[in-house]
Amino acid sequence: MQDIEAIVSQEPEGKRLELRLWLRLLSCNNIISAHIRKRLREEFKFTLPRFDVLAQLQRSPEGLRLGELSERMMVTGGNLTGIVEALAADGYIRREQLPSDRRSVMVRLSKSGEKTFARMAQAHEKWLKELFSGMTSEEISSMMRELDTLKKSIRPARKNAS
Repeated sequence: MQDIEAIVSQEPEGKRLELRLWLRLLSCNNIISAHIRKRLREEFKFTLPRFDVLAQLQRSPEGLRLGELSERMMVTGGNLTGIVEALAADGYIRREQLPSDRRSVMVRLSKSGEKTFARMAQAHEKWLKELFSGMTSEEISSMMRELDTLKKSIRPARKNAS
């Protein structure tokens, strides 16, 4: 089965480098995400977007407004609303109206959400170690530096697109 990089597989080496890089990054992300999604579903009956919401809330114990959560996750509020409602219904998060602004909702992890996320985060870290076990620490560090360079180089383009 070919992955998304097949689009440029017939291109001569060194041609369309930016497209090839983007496809390689996309391909790696797809492979990793598919593995994590499968493991979350099998071991915790949880989806990756639900895990991501809990991860963001775990980093902000004081809670987040829905708009802030949406920004951090780089999704629209509409995409987030259903996930937040389901997590609240399942007891993983608490929704609170802000007294200062009745239109704003603050969300926080519940005690159950904290415990569940801690277990999932531990498993998630183990899965990532397994996925990257073919790389040395030096290779991972080198790739992190290269990806940092990439992130810095695309930041101005991202600002212009907003």
